[in-house]
Amino acid sequence: MRLLVFLHGTTLMHPGGIGRTREERVAQVRTGADPRLHDYAAYVPVDGVVAKLRGWYEQGVEIDYLSSHRKTADVTKDALVLQKYGFPPGRVLARGPGESYGDVAERAMPDVLIEDDCESIDSAAEITFPQIRADVRARMTSIIVPEFGGLDDLPDSPDALPFYEP
Repeated sequence: MRLLVFLHGTTLMHPGGIGRTREERVAQVRTGADPRLHDYAAYVPVDGVVAKLRGWYEQGVEIDYLSSHRKTADVTKDALVLQKYGFPPGRVLARGPGESYGDVAERAMPDVLIEDDCESIDSAAEITFPQIRADVRARMTSIIVPEFGGLDDLPDSPDALPFYEP
């Protein structure tokens, strides 16, 4: 199984979110007052995410990550954060000029796309799955989780995740 998981809000968060509820984390982003929101090298994993992804990886899942960044320097920071916290290996993918998240997901062609609901920015238009062409979407499964809520509610066995079977 191939998995593409979104980074910001789904697997990573600003350091000011540590010890806060999901709702408090969303509120922090909405207010934008915490300067650490833009210190991408200081980002930390959302609760329990590393263990969940590591468990899936150890069961044979190939994992790629989708960054919200476009600048190479910021994407590099994302990769370093993933390495620092022991995320499973995988490519960190980002949009090129004129590309949407959907374009990146189409290139990656995962079986399962996991992303968050973009609650903090009130923008369903930023959700990746609807940006993917219908013929390609038909071959993927979309799992949308609450922003900053982690992946704990997803099964420990990747075989229990829904995915497309030709």
